[in-house]
Amino acid sequence: MQLSRKVLRTVAGPAVAALVAGGCAAGSTPGETTPPATPPAAGATGTEAPLPTRPIELETTYEQVIKRVLPSIVQITTGQALGSGIVYDTAGHILTNAHVVGAATQFRVTLATGGKPRRARLVSSYPQGDLAVIKVDDPTGLTPATFGRSASLKVGQIVLAMGNPLGFSGSVTQGIVSALGRTVTGERHAGGGAATIANAIQTSAPINPGNSGGALVDLSGQVIGIPTLAAVDPNQGTAPGLGFAIPSDTATDIARQIITYGRVVNSHRAALGVRVGTAVDADGNPVGVAVGAVTPGGGADKAGIRPGDVIVKVNGTPTPTASALAQILVTLRPGDKAQVELLRPGGVRSTVAVVLGELPAAGD
Repeated sequence: MQLSRKVLRTVAGPAVAALVAGGCAAGSTPGETTPPATPPAAGATGTEAPLPTRPIELETTYEQVIKRVLPSIVQITTGQALGSGIVYDTAGHILTNAHVVGAATQFRVTLATGGKPRRARLVSSYPQGDLAVIKVDDPTGLTPATFGRSASLKVGQIVLAMGNPLGFSGSVTQGIVSALGRTVTGERHAGGGAATIANAIQTSAPINPGNSGGALVDLSGQVIGIPTLAAVDPNQGTAPGLGFAIPSDTATDIARQIITYGRVVNSHRAALGVRVGTAVDADGNPVGVAVGAVTPGGGADKAGIRPGDVIVKVNGTPTPTASALAQILVTLRPGDKAQVELLRPGGVRSTVAVVLGELPAAGD
């Protein structure tokens, strides 16, 4: 995906922002004077929630959703930054972004509804998909969120983003699902490279530093995405109303794997089997993806790709940068056959067919 003059930035906040949040944890949750929301039936999805037709009904729905979901939102603080997380289960597992945890292994977790910070430790991080799971030492009183099916989302649905922007604990913004199926790549961060997210949810709900790892929620009170990226115009700063979330279907799959196995065992993502970097011309302009190393026995190795080759196209789509290559591969599946156009040393061009392998959880 190309965003003219815009850069996608992860939205964890600097640790200093935690000072701003010192007295901002909600002493009472919004909507306390309204009846609590009725829990959806088993198997319900966000698209099955009845839509309010009058302003007062919509306002009441907002209040009920916030009251229901906010107890499941936490603030995660490391020595370097702060971000948000979602209570995943009663055992104390918290789902968040990999760029929120960074290289840290110990954290302080504070509920959006207040209380003393709780100690937490890293279970596992999956930087390629920008997801991570941490676990609090004391899970007493935690309220797990309800996750919906992001596959059932429709453009135009009203959504709420809940998190801790700039350290203001338990903040809520509203918007709509602006687009579905985006492929986006964020900036590099501590603890991993730049994550490429497939099928990202684009939303107009404002997403600011500190919102990372929080919840994008539909009007039935179900989490349908994890706010992760915000677009930034290099000349004008943050681009309002242009944020992206990891779909809940992806997030819950990764969380289940981490909790069950202690790591991601099936990325569901395609890989060429190469280590790469962006190749540039004499003027510093990107011209392709330089192959630095080839995984023995992998798809690229079997197809005859060698270190020193430069990948210029995949399936006819130009790959001027390593990020562009990643955005193409994330739309493909292990076992797919890809046509890879190469610029060989000496200036010779050739095209080879590569049967794609699976991206390792901690590999290329």
